Amino acid sequence: MNINSASISPKQPVTLYQRVQEVLDTLRPMIQWDGGDIELLSVSDNGVVTVRFHGACVGCPSSQATLRLGLEKNIREHITEITAVISEDELAKASPAAPDVS
Repeated sequence: MNINSASISPKQPVTLYQRVQEVLDTLRPMIQWDGGDIELLSVSDNGVVTVRFHGACVGCPSSQATLRLGLEKNIREHITEITAVISEDELAKASPAAPDVS
């Protein structure tokens, strides 16, 4: 058997972002079943995951419960480096508004 060494690549380390994405991928079918979806936007150096809701999740009063009791709980159980999971909406509310320079 002849194996071309150029076709074999060393195994790349899995990033924290990829690990979070893998957990989200296991949870995604439950969210999609309810007509929504979730997108991973970022994982900060201090372990904060930012996600964006799509579909039925946008504006749903239960989305915060899904975020805390579903997503954050599961991600933090699987990845101890994660300190929090927030939605893009929470991030926007927490950011101070840009000063009006007009």
